[in-house]
Amino acid sequence: MTAFSPLSIGPHVVQPPVVLAPMAGITNAPFRTLCREFSGGKGLFVSEMITTRALVERNEKTMQLIRFDATEQPRSIQLYGVDPVTVGKAVRMIVDEDLADHIDLNFGCPVPKVTRKGGGSALPYKRPLLRAILHEAVTNAGDLPVTMKMRKGIDDDHITYLDAGRIAVEEGVTAIALHGRTAAQHYGGTADWDAIARLKEHVPEIPVLGNGDIWSADDAVRMMRETGCDGVVVGRGCLGRPWLFADLVAGLEGTGEYRTPGLREVAEVMVRHATLLGEWIGDESRGVIDFRKHVAWYLKGFSVGSEMRKRLAITSSLDELRAQLSELDLDQPWPVGADGPRGRTSGNNRVVLPDGWLKDPYDCAGVSEDAELDTSGG
Repeated sequence: MTAFSPLSIGPHVVQPPVVLAPMAGITNAPFRTLCREFSGGKGLFVSEMITTRALVERNEKTMQLIRFDATEQPRSIQLYGVDPVTVGKAVRMIVDEDLADHIDLNFGCPVPKVTRKGGGSALPYKRPLLRAILHEAVTNAGDLPVTMKMRKGIDDDHITYLDAGRIAVEEGVTAIALHGRTAAQHYGGTADWDAIARLKEHVPEIPVLGNGDIWSADDAVRMMRETGCDGVVVGRGCLGRPWLFADLVAGLEGTGEYRTPGLREVAEVMVRHATLLGEWIGDESRGVIDFRKHVAWYLKGFSVGSEMRKRLAITSSLDELRAQLSELDLDQPWPVGADGPRGRTSGNNRVVLPDGWLKDPYDCAGVSEDAELDTSGG
């Protein structure tokens, strides 16, 4: 099979064209390290979503979230903001203090705490506001490439991605990633890959990346072939499965076989993940506690009793984690069907929006910097 062409993000060449999607509470430095190790250093690995106001005000938690491992190149930060001035200040801070090599802007988050303030996937509906934010970001970024991630729109009656894509091109955005769902769908239903193909046709001037329902390397290959997109963004598919990036490299470069680790290898990765978290946080116990959210994802499909799952979900030290994992039948092979959907699957939700948000896509009077969240995440 012929390998796919490299993806260019400004001066950065991403080969194969694979990007780790920012996920709040997940894609911190330890998880990025794991994914990068499995990929052999290939791909682009983006930070958790960072709120621009929190960055400008040097919120302590936020300043930790933007810490990159010395081996991370390029360093990639995703920003969330709704106020053009604040976004511009955050981008300028990143440039002046050499905090990153690439900036991605989040216009795709569907969670209520973001959309109720007009942010995330709600924002592109306000075309002038979107343009103003992109203009400030690109203007202040200098030589740093600015990309954006978005959804199709708010719901089926308020589709925005084609207009947003054209605005992005006009304002100098380097590349666009499209999640083929509306905000109302959240993570339910099936991603609309046809929309990714339409966006690629609509903005041929810049790379378009596809996102949504990539659960395996074969899915990534199929998306690129069917849509003509220039790269893929992988999120929930790698939850509890950082070795998916080894498969993605093999699939998109047309070499090798896919990984099917048995439970023994999975357990080793779990301990390494928890260890890295403890080192990053500076406290082993807090690292293991933070790791708890990953346990069910790692063990999906394996024969692990409900009592043991409960015990693993309340571990608080590496020794305890190792001891409990050692009690499992570690000779179990990779489970049939474990490559499928994982993570949140809710859909058809009412999108929480500011009062009157949908009355006029060109009226942005109700949006101010007060809509910025005071802490990062989403």
